[in-house]
Amino acid sequence: MTDIDKRSLSERDICTKYITPAIKKAGWNLHTQVREEVFLTDGRVIVDGQKVSRGTRKRADYVLYYKPNIPLAIVEAKKNEYEVGKGMQQALEYTQMMELPFAFSSNGDAFLFRDNSGNSDLVEKELPLDSFPSPEELWESYCKWKGIDEIEHTSIDQDYYSDLTGKSPRYYQVNAINKTIEAISKGQNRILLVMATGTGKMYTAFHIIWRLWKSKVKKRILFLVDRDVLASQAKNKDFKPFGNAMTRIDKRKVDTSYEIYLSLYQAVTGSEEEKNIYKQFSKDFFDLIVVDECHRGSADENSAWREILEYFDSATQIGMTATPKETKTVSNIEYFGEPIYTYSLKQGIEDGFLAPYKVIRIDLDKDLQGWRPERGQLDKYGREIEDRIYNQKDFDRKVVLEKRTEIVARKVTEFLKATNRYDKTIVFCENIDHAERMRQAIVNENPDLVDETKYVMRITGDEKEGKAELDNFTLPECKYPVIATTSKLLTTGVDVQTCKLIVLDKRIQSMTEFKQIIGRGTRIHEEYEKLFFTIMDFKKATELFADPDFDGEPVDIYEGKADVPLKPSLPGHKIKPYKVPDVGVSIVAERVQYYGTDGKLITESIKDYTRKTLLDEFESLDMFLQYWSDSGKKMAIIQELEDKGLMLDALAEEIGREYDPFDLICHVVFDQPPLSRKDRANNVRNNGYFAKYGENARAVLNALLDKYADEGIRNLEDMDVLRVKPLNDLGTPMGIIKLFGGKQNFIDAVSEMETQLYMAEA
Repeated sequence: MTDIDKRSLSERDICTKYITPAIKKAGWNLHTQVREEVFLTDGRVIVDGQKVSRGTRKRADYVLYYKPNIPLAIVEAKKNEYEVGKGMQQALEYTQMMELPFAFSSNGDAFLFRDNSGNSDLVEKELPLDSFPSPEELWESYCKWKGIDEIEHTSIDQDYYSDLTGKSPRYYQVNAINKTIEAISKGQNRILLVMATGTGKMYTAFHIIWRLWKSKVKKRILFLVDRDVLASQAKNKDFKPFGNAMTRIDKRKVDTSYEIYLSLYQAVTGSEEEKNIYKQFSKDFFDLIVVDECHRGSADENSAWREILEYFDSATQIGMTATPKETKTVSNIEYFGEPIYTYSLKQGIEDGFLAPYKVIRIDLDKDLQGWRPERGQLDKYGREIEDRIYNQKDFDRKVVLEKRTEIVARKVTEFLKATNRYDKTIVFCENIDHAERMRQAIVNENPDLVDETKYVMRITGDEKEGKAELDNFTLPECKYPVIATTSKLLTTGVDVQTCKLIVLDKRIQSMTEFKQIIGRGTRIHEEYEKLFFTIMDFKKATELFADPDFDGEPVDIYEGKADVPLKPSLPGHKIKPYKVPDVGVSIVAERVQYYGTDGKLITESIKDYTRKTLLDEFESLDMFLQYWSDSGKKMAIIQELEDKGLMLDALAEEIGREYDPFDLICHVVFDQPPLSRKDRANNVRNNGYFAKYGENARAVLNALLDKYADEGIRNLEDMDVLRVKPLNDLGTPMGIIKLFGGKQNFIDAVSEMETQLYMAEA
């Protein structure tokens, strides 16, 4: 029997025949400690006009674990034709994501071992196949690297919760959970986790609490939230495995026989007369408190919510937020310390776990120029309007221009009619009164839906009918309500999974509030085709995207308590705004901005952006033509360009749908006259190229050219095109392939035809 030629083996064969046996021989349990082909990300969502696709998913060939969800190392495999270290850079990228010290690369001959723990004499060294380190060796080195080698490992070794569904935490959730457990094991009692909205803070909190509770390191635990819907969500979903050990503090009653307590902040605070319910617990009753949305009160020294944390000051306290609040008098960081882990909106979008967005900025003339009433002008109720210039900050607070409300409602309606009238939409308004006027205006813009009484509803804190529909609005399977007008109720915490349009008709000065509002749209829901969302901005709120604080690290600017304590505001009469029905309002400017690969909005034109992006990549037309002609499959090129952020569909919308991506690029970037797909197809038909094929094969190639002319290049490279008209009229896929003498001959014929299509240039 002849030996196998290693160099002829696929990467998968190298794994099966050489790498896996070497890992197993070193003592790794293949069922509990080794996972192969582990997807770490979902692939960035690429929005190109109305076309949506996914970028490439990041996938590790092997992840090695001490125990499930306690990862230690990455192993990357390559074919034997490559050097042993070919996969090292890829492995290092994944170790950085997962915050691991050990990386391996192998081509089946040996392993290149990278040890970033600082525990080895050499950072990188080559190991024979039979010298792969054991789990015990790596775990000992890992613990030393983490500084947990000499502390009690009870909670660190504790298993994660697992169920029959097979659901497991994502890599960043594992990072957050493990770092929190390690910090607590080392004695840290104030911990801050910063995780973008929609990245599963509650699921992460559950696993932290579960491991600490099961290991008996923490025995009585309080989980604080600020919304009733969040407490219900925790009890009925993520925290359900706690079963009878869990209770919800409600109706100001205390039962000290439970171990896991869920509560609203508001349920454990009250007036002095009522006595705060938390004081019915002894100060040392809880040994762990987890504070969800901790920016909403616990950071403020003047807040009653802060009193809870100070009362139970002996407990370990974990703050979780998407938006660490940092002002001169309010600080998460001052209280909890620097975040031990941050997973940002930008990273979530890059990984494909969060939805990207595009922004439609609409500027109205009265907002930009201001409005001054005529001398003695009365509002619709006969009140004389104070003579001054009213501007954007006054509208819908001090003065209501009814035509302005109408134009906002009209633009929202036009957008939904052009996309999908039943896409879940949130309209953020200045206040409750504005939300009601906006509801009325949207109703009037949709007279054909008059019988659909819940198509648009005001959902605000003061109105029980709207609040009663909140669950229906958030559930993907519930059709109604479709549009919610609100002011503050939906800014935080509420999980509207399928929200596709966020309308900002509200001045937003707080970065915290802005991040929370944007977070209402960032969740992805594939089943309902929710992969991106649109922000329609009427009040320049999205200028905050340009603020370096939008997605940056939290900056500590806390300066201690305010010099003057905050005084409660005195009760007063609500001043009704002037209502002006007959002042015209018009749109001055409307522009669309896209989320770029660098996490910033693309504010220039699509043409300029395309030109700039590609000239960074290709200095000349010749370089681009060489790149295009050297690639076998043109769709691979198009996918690569889209991964770099090129929006070819949006460009086609602007230049012309009849042009191929190749022509769009050559025209916009290199000033070449474009040829339509139809012209390119006719050039191939007329150049005599088909003469070498038989009549039936020529009919197939002609039909493929027709598909190209009508629909584009992607049809030429997809074998499924043989199953649809007009190709399926010419025979079965197998029959068509036989006309060319086999599958490879057919593929070669199509490839040669592609070459002919672009021959004049490339």
